[in-house]
This record gives sequence, C-alpha cells and structure tokens, in this order.
Amino acid sequence: MKFGAYECFSIETAEFLMDGGATFGIVPKTLWEKECPADDFNRILLKSRSLLIKGERKAILVDTGFGSKPSMKFKKNYQLKQMFDHMDSALSEFGLTCGDITDVIMSHLHFDHAGGCTEIRNGKLVPAFPNASYHVQKDQWETAINPSARDLASFRKEDFIPLLEAGVLRLIDGPVELFEGIEIIVTHGHTAGQQHPLVRGENNALFFCGDLIPTAAHLPVPWHMGFDGRPLVLVKEKEKLLPRAWKERWILFFEHDPRIAAASIRRDEKYMRIDRIVSI
Repeated sequence: MKFGAYECFSIETAEFLMDGGATFGIVPKTLWEKECPADDFNRILLKSRSLLIKGERKAILVDTGFGSKPSMKFKKNYQLKQMFDHMDSALSEFGLTCGDITDVIMSHLHFDHAGGCTEIRNGKLVPAFPNASYHVQKDQWETAINPSARDLASFRKEDFIPLLEAGVLRLIDGPVELFEGIEIIVTHGHTAGQQHPLVRGENNALFFCGDLIPTAAHLPVPWHMGFDGRPLVLVKEKEKLLPRAWKERWILFFEHDPRIAAASIRRDEKYMRIDRIVSI
C-alpha cells in the first residue's frame, strides 16, 4: 500500500510457538483460545513481521525479527521456523539488498524484534545492514543495557551493542517527526521507550503496533500480554491511541498476528474490532 510518499510492504520473517497464557496475561484461556487455538502444550502460533517503507530516497526497515544467530536449542524451544536464510533473500523481491537499507527503526530491543540487527560475518558480530542508521529510543536503550532481573532474558546484548561499537546507533528522545511524513509515537507500557512509526497518507495512515497490540486479538483494551512491564500504563496508552486510530482511519500493522498483517478497525458497543483486513 502507499501512504503519502511511501510504499509500505510486510515482510514475514518467521513463525514460532509461544505460551498462550504468557501471550494473553490475565485473559482467561476460555476467551483467548477462541482467537488463538493452543496445542497440547498450551502454545499458540505467532508470526514475526518486519515493515519495509520505500520512498523519498529512503529504504526503511522497521524491526528485524529473530535474525540469523539463534542456536538450534533456541529454535527447538520456540519451534522457530524462519522464512529465509538471510534478509537479502526477502529484500530481493523488492529489488533491494541489505546494503540498500538506509534506516532501521527499532520498535524495541527484545530478541524477537532486534535479533536481525546484527549478524556474524567472518567470525565477528557486525551490523546486518551495513549502510543503515539504527534508530532506537533513548529510554529503551537504557533499559536494554541495564535490564532488571525480570527483563534480563528479553534482551541480548549481541543484538545491539555492535551497533554502538560501529557508530551506527541513533538515539531518539521521545516523539518526533523522524522523516517527512513519518511520525514516531512512543509508549512505555510493554517496555520503556517502545516506538511506533506512523506513516501518514492523505486520508489515512499506517501504524506499526509492535508489542502494544501484538495481534488483532489484543485489540480490546484490557487484553494484554504477561510480558508487559507496566500493564496499567499500557491499558491507558491503548485507551488514548485506539480512538485516534479509528477517527483518523489508521491501518494497524500487527507484528505477531498469525493470520492478519494489517487491518482497519471499527468501534462496537464495547471495544474496537477488526473492520477490514488489508493486504500489505
């Protein structure tokens, strides 16, 4: 789809299994399983998607998925199935290589979002997109380099410290118009300094949900993940953003939904719901 000066494309990088209870927190299984059926081990299927934004002499990638570094043990634990061996394969569909990416916008630095920021090349950890600037919120960077005991397993320094060492890290402090037509919205409920690109069109916009709304099933305001650091903050953020999304006709981009990459929403008597699935 095109929004303003930018063409936007979904890149499906992987599918994996995650504990359903952890994915839906306090929501009873009798409710969430209607949306995401679980296997015998209580695991649900999730996807990992990146967003490619092309235009204005830019090739921007939003989030990078698990990347090429996961061990066999890691892949077995999550039943991780990656869609290609290297991001070059996915980008070739759009006439690009990793070297053509000008900017990488990281929603946050959890391993399933930032794993593809770096790769091992000639035995050394290096940025996977050698000509790109990597944009991260300052609050998220500080959280990632000094994680709490609760957050420790979510951050892997090999995914992001090489960016600092290579001089390609760009820290952003709060909401900003990062590029003309691309606004950065910041939330703190899932993790401090999660950022969400909003690509504006004439009559609508594309909003990258990240882990604020990881799947379409998480649209109801009270539905959130057990992984969310500050769930009450997240609830208030959804209460603020979803009415704006409906009023301004945003298309929501779901990073982890197993079936729906993007959709418009409608308001019913209680919550926002999916209105129309959008191909992107």
